[in-house]
Amino acid sequence: MAHHPNGNPALAGLAALALAGLPVAANAQKAAGYPDRPVRMLVGFAPGGGADTAARPVGQRLSEVLGQQFVVDNRPGAGGNIATEIAARSTPDGYTLLVGTIAALAINPSIYEKLGFDPIRDFSPITNMASSINVLVVHPSVPAKNVKDLVALLRAKPGSLNYGSSGVGSAGHLSGVLMEHMTRTDITHIPYKGGAPAMAALLGGEVQMVFATAATAIPQIKAGKIRGLAVTTATRAGMLPDLPTIAEAALPGYEANNWYGLLAPAKTPRPIIDRLNAETVKILGSQNLRDIYFTQGLEPTPTTPEAFGVYIKSEIAKWSKLVKAAGVKPD
Repeated sequence: MAHHPNGNPALAGLAALALAGLPVAANAQKAAGYPDRPVRMLVGFAPGGGADTAARPVGQRLSEVLGQQFVVDNRPGAGGNIATEIAARSTPDGYTLLVGTIAALAINPSIYEKLGFDPIRDFSPITNMASSINVLVVHPSVPAKNVKDLVALLRAKPGSLNYGSSGVGSAGHLSGVLMEHMTRTDITHIPYKGGAPAMAALLGGEVQMVFATAATAIPQIKAGKIRGLAVTTATRAGMLPDLPTIAEAALPGYEANNWYGLLAPAKTPRPIIDRLNAETVKILGSQNLRDIYFTQGLEPTPTTPEAFGVYIKSEIAKWSKLVKAAGVKPD
């Protein structure tokens, strides 16, 4: 019989099995004490925009429930890519989370040839958090009272109007691309570092239109500072019942919505993912959070980690078609 280098082969096998079990036991132990220090939630856009608005009340409630601060860390720029890359490269221990957006996770992979992250490979989804309507709003100087007027204006004066967004690849950007594509018109895109700066540009007359999140649009519509024309979703929005959808107003089949979800770096211990999913889903189901979200034009969309992962893949496929058809390039 050949001599086994580790002496008794049976014992060596047992030792290997015991070692294989160590990461699992260590992971379970880590999760049991999680969190024992503050957790940061990276948001790739400026404060006051949709992603920030979706993140803050959830972070606040997680702080209360789990007994550690969940701190929102805004890292705006590059359509959410900066924050997403930081998250992808963070230690997978549950202490850095990402508030992921349709822009960075579903749209930008089709726009940028080189991204510093892979939305599927580099992340462990936790749950989808919210979907948001976008509202097509115009500066009062624009002589269009509805979407049909606006389309007629775009066709009569190509390139004369510009629209602001929270960055290349954002839902607000692609809402404009979809409109251009469906109307065969030309609207100049001007990206900002978030929805709030884009709204400030609209109020100041730097841009004539924005496909804004409800959080940034509703207060200004109510104040009479801008004109709301329509919502980008397939159905009318509860918080703006008087506004038609773009599809019913002028462009059948038009639909673009916005979403925000919670993710961790890939290889984050599964017990930590499960704990965060359970607590976040509970928070998203509470009446208190529903009320906060409703005033901001957000709809809670809690899911399992697996369902959120499937949804991200389906969104990548959906938006890559439009990006290719419209020839969208990084500005």
